[in-house]
Amino acid sequence: MSIQSKRELEVTRKKLRGLEAMYEKTRLASSAKDYAAQLTLRSLRRTVNQLKEEIARFEARDPTTATKK
Repeated sequence: MSIQSKRELEVTRKKLRGLEAMYEKTRLASSAKDYAAQLTLRSLRRTVNQLKEEIARFEARDPTTATKK
């Protein structure tokens, strides 16, 4: 999947903020021994990183969007 428009960029940034908030909430609520929570955190972190990469790729193609965060 790749971002094709500025509208998709804004939606992706909104999703990214939501996932980062969910990651932090899960991290704070779980213990280090909670295996399911650790798997959830790993999955969330992977998705967060993927969205950041997609945003970076789009901004590299369209430099006018890089300053509008």
